[in-house]
Amino acid sequence: MDDAQRLLRLLRARHPAVSIVTHEEDEARRVVEAAARALKAHLWVWSVLDGVRDGLRDTPPIPETANPAAGFYWLATQDLPTVVLLLDAGPHAGDPHAARALRALVARAREIGSHVVLVDHAGGLPDAVRAHATVFELSLPDDARIETIIKAELKSLHLDRPVQIDLTAKTYRTIVKNLRGLAARQVAQIVRDVVAEDRKFDDEDLNEVLAHKRRLVASDGTLEYIQSPASLDDIGGLGNLKAWLAQRERSFEDKAAEFGLRPPRGVLMLGVQGAGKSLCAKAIATAWGRPLLRLDPGTLYDRYVGESERRLRGALRQAEAMAPIVLWIDEIEKGFASAASQSTDGGLSQRMFGTLLTWMQDHEAPVFLVATANNIDALPPELLRKGRFDEIFFVDLPGPEAREQIFAIHLRRRGRSPGKFDLARLAQAAEGFSGAEIEQAVVSALHAAFASRGEPTTASILEAVAQSPPLSVTMAEQVALLRAWAQGRCVPAG
Repeated sequence: MDDAQRLLRLLRARHPAVSIVTHEEDEARRVVEAAARALKAHLWVWSVLDGVRDGLRDTPPIPETANPAAGFYWLATQDLPTVVLLLDAGPHAGDPHAARALRALVARAREIGSHVVLVDHAGGLPDAVRAHATVFELSLPDDARIETIIKAELKSLHLDRPVQIDLTAKTYRTIVKNLRGLAARQVAQIVRDVVAEDRKFDDEDLNEVLAHKRRLVASDGTLEYIQSPASLDDIGGLGNLKAWLAQRERSFEDKAAEFGLRPPRGVLMLGVQGAGKSLCAKAIATAWGRPLLRLDPGTLYDRYVGESERRLRGALRQAEAMAPIVLWIDEIEKGFASAASQSTDGGLSQRMFGTLLTWMQDHEAPVFLVATANNIDALPPELLRKGRFDEIFFVDLPGPEAREQIFAIHLRRRGRSPGKFDLARLAQAAEGFSGAEIEQAVVSALHAAFASRGEPTTASILEAVAQSPPLSVTMAEQVALLRAWAQGRCVPAG
C-alpha cells in the first residue's frame, strides 16, 4: 500500500486524530488530500496564516479563524463528518485556549466520525491530544515512485527548455538505486540540479547525483556518508576480521538462503581507543562493496517529547531505504549510556535503546550494523547478550607484523617507498602503539623533514616514536582491564 492507502485505512477505522511529524509538508498534504478524496469526505485545512479554508476547492478562507483557538473552535462546531488538516498546530497548542479548543475538536471528531490530521515539522502536541493521536510516518519513495518523479521532472524541464536525455539502462537503474532514501522533494531537486547547467541527463551525471545525495544526507545531521578505502590492502592487520568477512561475502546471495543461511546482520567492535575500530567499519564496507553511513546518536536527542525516538526511527528507516549498506554507530555507549544505569533523563535513553534493539531484531532490509565502543561498563547488558550481533570483536593494539604493514601503508600513502625504511626496526620501536599513533609518528617525521628541507628516514621516524608515549603507557591500567575483560568474551580482530 502507498501512503494514501495506509492513511485511508486509518480513517476508515475511525481514528479521530492522526499525527504526521515531517519536514515534507507538501507530500503530507498530497497524501491527506488523496485519502480525503478516496473517502469522499470534505477537507478543511487550517494554518495560522489563512485560518480555515476549503482544502479541495479554491475558495476564500473562513473569516476570523486564523487565531488558533478560534479556528479550532469553529471546526469543532461543524456537524458533518469531515477530514480536518491542521498545519503546524503544535507550536500554538501551548496556549491554554488553543489547547482546550484542540481537545474539543478531537473529541468532536470522535463523536461524529470526523478525522483530525495534524502535520507538524516537530513534536510538541499537548499530552492530552497526543494520547489520542495515532502516529503516521510518511514512507520514502520506492524505486517505482522515484522513476515517476524523475520522468515528471524531466518532462517539466523539457517543456521549459529542451533537455537531451542519453542514458544507458544500466546507468539509469544505478541512478534510481542511488536516489533511494531521499524524500520525493529531494529526488526532484537533484534531477533539476544535474540538468540545470548543460540541459543534459546522461551517464556522466551519475557522479553528480551521488555528490548531491551525500550533501543532502549530511545536511540532515543524523546520517553521514563515510569514504571507505578502495581496497583491504590499505588496511593493516585485522587478519581474523578480514577472514570472517571473506567467509560471509557470499551469504547475501539467494543461494545462501536456499542453503539455510540468513545474511549476517551486524557486529560489535570493542577495543582500545585509536586501535582501529573505525577502520574496521570501513574494512567491512570495502570488503563487501557497500556504502558506509555513520549514525551519530548525539544528533538524535531533542527537547520535544517523542521527537528523539522519531528521529532515530527516521534515520533507521532512511538507512533501510538506502540498503544494501553498512550502518556504523560510533561510540554507541555514549548515545545510550543512561540505558545501562539508573536513568536521569526521564527514561529517554532507555526508550531510544529499546527502539534500536527492536529494529535490530526485526528489520528485513540488507543493512549490516557495525557498532563500536570504548567503555564496556557503559554498555547496557542487553546489547551484549548472544544473538544481538553475529560476532563481538575485540580490536587490540597491532602486533609486530601488523605494525610493519601500518608503517608501510602510511609511508606509501605519502609518496615514500616502504622498501627504503627498516620496517622491522620501526615496528619493534612502536610496540604498544595504535595504528593512529603510528600514523602520527610518520606525519611528525615528515614535518621535521620538510622543515629541514630533507627527507624522512628510519632514524627520524624512530625519533618521532620515542618522543610520543602511546596511550597504552599513559592509560596502562584501563587498557589492561579492557584486555582482561575481552579475554574469552570476544573474538580478536587481529
